Amino acid sequence: MNADLRVGVIIKTHGIKGEVKVYPTTDSPFRFDELEHVKLKLSGKTVRELHIEGVKHFKDIVILKFKGIDNINDVEQYKGAELYIPREEGAELAEGEYYIADIIDIEVVTDKGEKLGIVRDVLETGANDVYIVKRYDNGKDLLLPVIPDCILDTDIENNIMTVHVMDGLMDL
Repeated sequence: MNADLRVGVIIKTHGIKGEVKVYPTTDSPFRFDELEHVKLKLSGKTVRELHIEGVKHFKDIVILKFKGIDNINDVEQYKGAELYIPREEGAELAEGEYYIADIIDIEVVTDKGEKLGIVRDVLETGANDVYIVKRYDNGKDLLLPVIPDCILDTDIENNIMTVHVMDGLMDL
């Protein structure tokens, strides 16, 4: 289980006063309105903690201004950096909900005990999420809809998800 949760990725600078455009990786881009600070990570390593001074929203992008960064040259180096918050500051989850960070790399087994593969990504669709499972047997992706008939149990602590593979899903 990760100690930090990724909330966004800096995609580029915005203007000349040190603002950045951030692609949010959280359910709601308005989550940034509640945050006071984020950890900036480059290549998986924490570079520094940044205090949020201002937040603007434009379509599906968030524009952030960090305290003490007032020049485009000061943020240019952070393009592509990921923004994280401590897990305890994450949004409260309802029963049966999980952070995507906890689902990625979880081992998937069938209700018959067969080791199927590893969840490598989550597609967020309008109706329900879809887990992309990289299969052990052939390396191909298996798409599993996140519905009660298919996802039977998710055990985050033991890193195991039990699923029922519905007819036709393995044939694709």
